[in-house]
Amino acid sequence: MDHETIHPSGTWIQTLEGYKAFNPNKLPPKIDWTPELVRSLSQADLALGRLAGEGIMLPNPHILLRPFIKREAVFSSKIEGTQATLGEILAVEAGIKVNRSPDDLKEVNNYVSALEYGIKRLKTLPLSLRLVCELHEKLLTGVRGEHGTPGAFRISQNWIGRSGCTLSEASYVPPHPQEMKELLGDWEIFLHDRSLPALIQTAIMHYQFEAIHPFIDGNGRVGRLMITLFLCERNILPVPLLYLSAFFEATRQDYYQKLKNVSNQSDWNEWLLYFLTGIHRQSEDALSRTARINQLLLSWKKELIGTRSKLSTLAIDLIGSNPFLTAKELEKKFQVSFTTAMRAIEHLQEKNILVLVQGDQRNRVYCAKEILDILEEPATLAFKI
Repeated sequence: MDHETIHPSGTWIQTLEGYKAFNPNKLPPKIDWTPELVRSLSQADLALGRLAGEGIMLPNPHILLRPFIKREAVFSSKIEGTQATLGEILAVEAGIKVNRSPDDLKEVNNYVSALEYGIKRLKTLPLSLRLVCELHEKLLTGVRGEHGTPGAFRISQNWIGRSGCTLSEASYVPPHPQEMKELLGDWEIFLHDRSLPALIQTAIMHYQFEAIHPFIDGNGRVGRLMITLFLCERNILPVPLLYLSAFFEATRQDYYQKLKNVSNQSDWNEWLLYFLTGIHRQSEDALSRTARINQLLLSWKKELIGTRSKLSTLAIDLIGSNPFLTAKELEKKFQVSFTTAMRAIEHLQEKNILVLVQGDQRNRVYCAKEILDILEEPATLAFKI
């Protein structure tokens, strides 16, 4: 090493090879509790509390989890360049062929698998480096990032920059693997610190993980997964309906710049304000979507009361989990004949709940367009304090 430039957030180390690597300081940092930050934390806490409360009161919260998890997977993967849409992911699950790269679809589905795995794994394993590695393996196995040694921390120097750039041309170089191990150990200890408000801790935890950049590939996706898992482990989010990737994707330049400003200028407050704004906006957005979807499901069930088709009523819950539906799915799920399943779907068509979107006589796919529209509608998430 040649010389060091020390900032309050960490140390830039000039190497003999000619590039500068950043070693973030150990956690936690010193927080400047300005009135603006206190107000922003209060607003985020309040919005997230409302979402958590509504989530608990939903009749069947598990029904809405899968489309919201898939929505998060789509936006988190989109930040990394994947182009698959939520409608495409839901359609493929229902058996529709879409004109999209299999790699893109696989990457999004891996994210879904990793998130569902993480939520389940928290019952037996606390947030830890071990869990982080398990999530990384789920994310990268069988996809384009597989060269990034799924499930293993890096043993070589990596960097961030435009495609094809060298280390000396990189926009950011994280710690050398030797320093990285100690920083990861400190980060793991910080996960179980209880001295800070949980949302502030979540923001700091996410920044530090991205600054350490412990994997060859997949760091952003793992870091975003950890946000939801951290809030679930703390029981702040009893039902995992809050995801920040849509906010990060909609404000991508702000997202990268705020992270960069912590490293370059020790601007923790701007990052925290940005992150808390995301919590606030996404909580309100998720609350609106879940309330409207739930109201639709309840109104449809009410409309079906007194009808002979009990199967049609049972199908409503399947539509809540995925707005695309086939007779084969009903046949398999409820152990009924294909003819009975088709009658139930035709009944839902008559009620204008389902519309035919694809297929021949025995492979028809139907869709509850009103639910799909709610899931796919863009949100107003531009970052303004």
